Amino acid sequence: MASLGARRLLPSLVSRRLSPFPRAFPRLPTGAAPLSSDEPPPPPRSGPSDPSGTAAGEGPHGAHRNRRSGGAGDYEEEQGRVLRAALSHVLKLGWSESAMIAGAKDAGVSPSIVGAFPRKEAALVEFFMDDCLQRLIDRIDSGEELKDLILSERLSKLIRRRLEMQAPYISRWPQALSIQAQPANLPTSFKQRAMLVDEFWHAAGDTGLDIDWYVKRTVLGGIYSTSEVYMITDHSPEFRDTWMFVDNRIKDAFDLQKTVLEAAYLAEAVGAGVGNSMQGFMRKIFHQ
Repeated sequence: MASLGARRLLPSLVSRRLSPFPRAFPRLPTGAAPLSSDEPPPPPRSGPSDPSGTAAGEGPHGAHRNRRSGGAGDYEEEQGRVLRAALSHVLKLGWSESAMIAGAKDAGVSPSIVGAFPRKEAALVEFFMDDCLQRLIDRIDSGEELKDLILSERLSKLIRRRLEMQAPYISRWPQALSIQAQPANLPTSFKQRAMLVDEFWHAAGDTGLDIDWYVKRTVLGGIYSTSEVYMITDHSPEFRDTWMFVDNRIKDAFDLQKTVLEAAYLAEAVGAGVGNSMQGFMRKIFHQ
């Protein structure tokens, strides 16, 4: 099951960041060029967004919908369609205002709507990040087979599934990381990654709420981020080296657990008095 935290936060992000503009932008004339049929559609599935791009995407079952009717709701829907259409232009134009303008034309919306996005390029990246999280939640809820795997295998599989979603944009992902690292965008970037890592642990079967909650998410967040950067430089077929890198980093984390436990046993044997506490601490962090 997907984490309750992600389920509750995704709709709240929509309601907090609604567009201040209640009126929908005028549509282009009927003859406006639609989305080209010979271009491959972008990977993400449809879902609403907001001016900053932090609104969550929606799955096919509508479990996380926060739709409104009329007025501002219509305007937000247009913004979501613009951002989604813009994704098909990212490979050519990058995560840019130009891609968003092209997306507006494809969606049959006046390009002037792009001016309503406060952080433009960041809105596009954040829209994609939220949509990927929603698709991961939908995939987990639809019965992603994890129960027969041990904890390390479940975590490796979840990280791989998420990274596969951005594989089509890998040539432009360094730009996306640069946009996320800008000071104005860091709060949203941290929040999105925290929600992603939280989803990893909940899907893997962790439901703890004690102090180890922070330690486990810090460790896994570091593994995800290093794997994401490694993927940018990976030229192996179907990112084979990246998946091996992910498996090795997860294995390293569990090997560290084993090393610390062995040291704890030794310390306990010589009467250092730290064995039980260290053993219990590491066991709770990596409990299978």
